[in-house]
Amino acid sequence: MDKEELAEIIGRIRADIGHDDARVRICDVVLDDETGDLLITAPDRSDKSLIIGKGGWVAGRLREELGAGRVHVEAMTDVSVRRMRVRFALERVKELRESFMATRVLEEPLRMRLDKLSAFNFLSEWDETGVRVGVALSGGVDSSFSLILAKNIGLKPEAFTVDPGTIILPGHVKRGIGRLCSALGVRHEFIEVDFSDFLEEALEGRFHPCGRCSGMIQDAVTGRVKEAGLDTVVFGDLLATGYQSLQVTDGVLRINLPAAFAASKQEVRSVASAFKISGSRVFGCPLLGEVQRRHPHLRRYSIQRVLRETRAGVLEPGEALELVWSICK
Repeated sequence: MDKEELAEIIGRIRADIGHDDARVRICDVVLDDETGDLLITAPDRSDKSLIIGKGGWVAGRLREELGAGRVHVEAMTDVSVRRMRVRFALERVKELRESFMATRVLEEPLRMRLDKLSAFNFLSEWDETGVRVGVALSGGVDSSFSLILAKNIGLKPEAFTVDPGTIILPGHVKRGIGRLCSALGVRHEFIEVDFSDFLEEALEGRFHPCGRCSGMIQDAVTGRVKEAGLDTVVFGDLLATGYQSLQVTDGVLRINLPAAFAASKQEVRSVASAFKISGSRVFGCPLLGEVQRRHPHLRRYSIQRVLRETRAGVLEPGEALELVWSICK
């Protein structure tokens, strides 16, 4: 099906469900023969909104009519930004390739991502290189995506999880970590860290816990990675894009893998779901929920974190709204 024919179908669906009449513009259409997923690229976000429709009705009807697996719509303006971010990450990789073996493994997949971008298959498996890296694995979709991608592009990842207790790392998340590492054939290690003082102060409302908790986990994982004789650690950060997605501190290279590949939240969730890792529709861990219940004024800082990801284009506005509602309940 060409883009003109698809635009006519979308226009008809809009009319059928009572949406305003508007010319539908499409830049490109890609059908994944394996999954049946349909990727539509529109010129800008306003054109994207026309194709999705209010509440996603138009895209939903289109999926039913075509018998597609999923209908994903992107704006060319967003694609251009993501392509620039990958280009900058690739330049940073080239700067570091003589010092860190992991960057040499990243180079070719990043080039392919730059060429294909939306059509890039994160689940394709490259030849294993034997280059060992540590991966900070929290059990959420972002860190799970990072472990899966590190394995698929040919690195030899070893997963490390900080265990501060069930109020931050619930039992079902720990079980999911075990299943994922077993499915990937990846060595995994829990790192025991005493969070008692931090937990007490957080529950007293002395601070918003996320930033401090993240820093403690980062320090613990990086320290254990160095003890294991590794010079590279992978994190699931989506925000430190471009040049900042690869940072060197005290001789250790930190790679924010989803950010380096300019992965969208939808792509991250899709890859994680292939291994039955599903993202929560509630923002944060049980500790954060309890802190916000006891100290409602701290919710504003959680909302700021959601808005930061939205401004960066990582979260769609609808996804952000859902998370904000979960914070305000």
